[in-house]
Amino acid sequence: MNNNFDWRLVRSFLAALDRGSLLGAARALGSTQPTIGRHIAELEAQLGVVLFERTGRGLLPTPTALQLAESARAMDNAANQLAHSVQGADAGISGTVRITASQPVACYLLPPLLAQMRLALPDVQVELVVSNAVSNLLRREADIALRMVQPDQASLVVKRIARVTLGTYAHRDYLGRRGTPRQPQDLLKHDLVGTDRDEAILKGMAGFGLPVTRESFAFRCDDLIAYWQAVRTGLGIGFIADYLAATDKDVVAVLPMIKVPPIPIWLTVHREIRTSPRIRAVYDFLAQTVPKAL
Repeated sequence: MNNNFDWRLVRSFLAALDRGSLLGAARALGSTQPTIGRHIAELEAQLGVVLFERTGRGLLPTPTALQLAESARAMDNAANQLAHSVQGADAGISGTVRITASQPVACYLLPPLLAQMRLALPDVQVELVVSNAVSNLLRREADIALRMVQPDQASLVVKRIARVTLGTYAHRDYLGRRGTPRQPQDLLKHDLVGTDRDEAILKGMAGFGLPVTRESFAFRCDDLIAYWQAVRTGLGIGFIADYLAATDKDVVAVLPMIKVPPIPIWLTVHREIRTSPRIRAVYDFLAQTVPKAL
């Protein structure tokens, strides 16, 4: 490999890989087709490998290109994060930003992202309000909210940034004791983990054609973290967000034919975002990283 490797060529490589043609890559980067072609040729020369086969339908990545793609994306993400950090420092972004989110999001999804943000925005302090209630930003309970329900206040900026997918899960130990359900009707023979006052699961199961009542659940709880702990300790079968289930390898999916409707995540902020660099910076960071984390 050439010691004078030009790291800027990575963007052209990734764009060509994602778009499948020099023209598509050029459009994505606001460049020209000859420039992208030259970048690809230079990168191949510096690495000493062939990255693409030219075909009548566009660019066909070689096995080497696919092997290098993951490292190239990590490099590109690191460069973007470095640029974001420098921009934040240059803009003097500092101070406290108060974020509110539901329990699972606050306890499992956000902490790794906030650790990344600490590197990108080192002078920003975060106050995290863990609440399942729809916080009213107008009363300054928070600067930014991550919510599963779309707020309707006219003075708020609301953006749907991702969807939380859900599935039916159980711990391996439970399935070892009771067996694995094969059809939705088999759930009626199992211990189910449900909610207490919230009727969403009852209504959802009724939609699957399963006649259940509150008494059909062996364990009932509206606290989302306690609900998750009940499933992961083997109390029964429950309905869990996929990102949450992924944190425990012993919690496995069952009954993939049950399609639970995904839940949108809304990123909400007061219109002050237009005049607050620190809130804008945190808002932009979450808008970019939360969808990737999901």
